Amino acid sequence: MLHCRIHVHENERILAACDQEILGMVFKGDGVRIKVSEIFYGGEVISEDTFLERAKSVTIMNLVGNRVVDRAVKAGLVSDENVMIIGEVKHAQAVIM
Repeated sequence: MLHCRIHVHENERILAACDQEILGMVFKGDGVRIKVSEIFYGGEVISEDTFLERAKSVTIMNLVGNRVVDRAVKAGLVSDENVMIIGEVKHAQAVIM
């Protein structure tokens, strides 16, 4: 399961999603730090299939977690080349045009 929240800012719809078990954790590596905050990522608990449906309605995605990033790559929403690893967790951002 995943945590998912959609933020609306002007004309943008930003989907923030993370693997359920990493919400609230901090990851560090190669001079980069990411906090998987409840405020940004916390929200509904959804399935991976629901995540793919929600991804169709947004303009930007911010994803943290090996499962959610792998699912986005497999669905063609994110390129493997745009995935970074911070500590032991995958992170990806995508702008959907």
